[in-house]
Amino acid sequence: MVRSARHTVRAGAGLTAATLLLAACSGGETEPADGTGETGEAATEAGGTIVVSTFPFGVEEFQEAVFDPFTAETGIEVEVETGSNADRLSQLTLAGGDPGVDVVLISDYYAALGQEEGIFQEVTAEDVPAIDDIAEFATEDAYMGPAYSYQLNGTLYRTDELDAETAADWEIYGDDEYAGRVALPDISVTAGQLMVSGVADAYGDGPYDVETAFETLAGWAPNVLQFYTSSTEVTNLLTQGEIVAADALSGFATNLVAAGEPIAWTPPAEGRYMATNRAMVPEGAPNVEGAHAFIDYLLSAEAQTASAELVGDLPVNPEATVPTTIEDVVGDIAADPIAAGYATLDPTELVPTRAEWVDRFAREVSSS
Repeated sequence: MVRSARHTVRAGAGLTAATLLLAACSGGETEPADGTGETGEAATEAGGTIVVSTFPFGVEEFQEAVFDPFTAETGIEVEVETGSNADRLSQLTLAGGDPGVDVVLISDYYAALGQEEGIFQEVTAEDVPAIDDIAEFATEDAYMGPAYSYQLNGTLYRTDELDAETAADWEIYGDDEYAGRVALPDISVTAGQLMVSGVADAYGDGPYDVETAFETLAGWAPNVLQFYTSSTEVTNLLTQGEIVAADALSGFATNLVAAGEPIAWTPPAEGRYMATNRAMVPEGAPNVEGAHAFIDYLLSAEAQTASAELVGDLPVNPEATVPTTIEDVVGDIAADPIAAGYATLDPTELVPTRAEWVDRFAREVSSS
């Protein structure tokens, strides 16, 4: 997960890295955990430098929203390393307990994989007081580190072709009226598993009933123009008018809606699932106190608000201010996704079955 020449971008706290778009959380004004003007006790004790491993997109915005203000507040410098979830997890595994990284920002499935391999250590509210301030879904016992952002699955659609009610119905993907004009995610991407579980829940016995999900999706496959593997693929199909709808994450819509494109996003009528991004501390981290101080700041309302505004992250801190650019896409769901019917998936159901399900999806669905 660490120090790959191909995937590494390093930056001091005042240096911007590459361009990207992360899916994190942000926050608004909140009093520091110890009430003294520091983010928490860890901030007063830690020092020096921390290395944060993160996604290869949105780094410049995240630098401005989180890294630089964190350094200004705590005096702790931040070096940034980037790479894909899979590459960074592989590098951590090969590091053998000497990761050279203090904080890993990573999607929930890969966080769970790392836990299975003994790569991460527990992060508690005693270490990070701000954990007590964030939404309950962000502190699930299934993970050793808290969520700092989340992603909602739903349907991106062209408003000049469909209304929200039609787009919210899973049946649109099997409707011959839209044959060749819809897209679905491959199971290998975040939206893919959320889609599979949504269909399983809507048509079967729950989110892990993949027998029903794969059978249903295989029936829809002849209508699907493309099983996409990147946000660029699906947004291009939509903006060029090649498709009218696609199952996708809400974050894909933010820039399109802000730009005035005839595109909107809606949650599905049933089978609503979301993914989280986690802040993890690897075993053998060189500066654990600094790592805890950073995560405490990352979860603060201040950082969550800035990240929502500059990066587009959905915040897990209820005191964070959600910008209009996000509200224009998801409405009041951002205030409480659980109340809006969204749920997270159990990693203990996904990790042991992942390879089998990916293989089956390729054979039974996307190649149909």
